[in-house]
Amino acid sequence: DSGNNNYLATTARADAPPYGIDHPSHRATGRFSNGFNIPDLIRYLLIDLSSTTGQRIGSEPTLPYLSPELNGDKLLRGANFASAGVGILNDTGVQFVNIIKAPAQLDYFKQYQQRVSALIGPEYTKQLVNNALVLITLGGNDFVNNYYLVPLSARSRQYKLQDYVPFIISEYRKILMRLYDLGARKVLVTGTGPLGCVPAELATRSRNGECAAELQYAASLYNPQLDDMLTSLNQELGSHVFVGVNTRKMHNDFMTNPGDYGFVTAKIACCGQGPYNGIGLCTAMSSICPNRDVYAFWDAFHPSEKASRLIVDQIMSGTTEYMKPMNLSTILAI
Repeated sequence: DSGNNNYLATTARADAPPYGIDHPSHRATGRFSNGFNIPDLIRYLLIDLSSTTGQRIGSEPTLPYLSPELNGDKLLRGANFASAGVGILNDTGVQFVNIIKAPAQLDYFKQYQQRVSALIGPEYTKQLVNNALVLITLGGNDFVNNYYLVPLSARSRQYKLQDYVPFIISEYRKILMRLYDLGARKVLVTGTGPLGCVPAELATRSRNGECAAELQYAASLYNPQLDDMLTSLNQELGSHVFVGVNTRKMHNDFMTNPGDYGFVTAKIACCGQGPYNGIGLCTAMSSICPNRDVYAFWDAFHPSEKASRLIVDQIMSGTTEYMKPMNLSTILAI
C-alpha cells in the first residue's frame, strides 16, 4: 500500500510520523516503511535500467489508485491498488473496518483500464496492461490477521491448518485467474515471509527470542503449495505469466545472518514499544532507532527500506531458489 488507506476510515494507516522519516519528502506517505517500499524500489530500479537502454519510464512513483492526483498522463504510469490489512479472504482484516478487499481491488483495476482507454483507446490500453509488470502480495494476513488473530478464531474452528492452507490457495487461484482475465501477463507473486519471526510475534508468543513455531509451520505449508499452484496455472495457460517470489528465503537470509548484511538486529523493530519493539503501532510516542539501515524491521511487521532493497535485489537477479521460474532481469530480457 503506497497510500490508498489514507483515503479510508480505517485504523490500518501509516499517515503519521515517524512513518516516512527517510522518504525523500520526509513525510508519512501511507507506506508502512521508513522510506520506500518494495513496489517503489522495483520501479526505481527499472528507471535506472531505462537510462542505459533508452526506454522511457516516468520517474515519479506509482500513485495510489484513490489519490485525486491520479489522472491524465499519470494514469499511464500505472497505479497502486493495494490496501494494508487485506488478505485472500474477505473476512481477513475485518478488525481494520474499512479496507479495499481483493475483489474490490480487481474492480478498481478494471475501472483503471476504462479510464486509460478513454485517454489512449482500447487497443493501446490492452498493450499497456499486457506489457505491465504486476506485483501482488497476499496470504500473510490470512494467518496473522485471521486464522491466528485470536485463540479459537472463526476460521481456526472451521478448518484445521492442514485444510485451511489448501482452501486459501484455491481462493488465491481465483484471484490470479481474474487478474489474468483482466489482461495481466507479467505477474510477480510473493510468498509469505517468516511469519513467526516478526517482532510482533516475538513480543507476544516468544519467551527467549525464538520464532513462533505455529506461524512458522503455517508459512512452511503455505509457500510450497503457492509455488505448486503457480506452476500449475502457468502450465494451464501455456505461458510463464506468474512468477513466484520466495520472500521467505529472502528474509531468512538476513534474519539468520544479520551481520552479513549490515544489520545489528533482525529481531528488534526500529520503531515501536514493548519487547522487541513489537507491541502496538509505530507512533510519535514510540522509541525509534537513530539509524534505520542497521535494522531489518522498521515496525512490528514490516521490513525497513534497507531490508526491502535486499529483497528487490533478489527479485531482480536471484537464482531459481529465490525466483521461479525466472528473475525480473530475465523477464525484462524476454
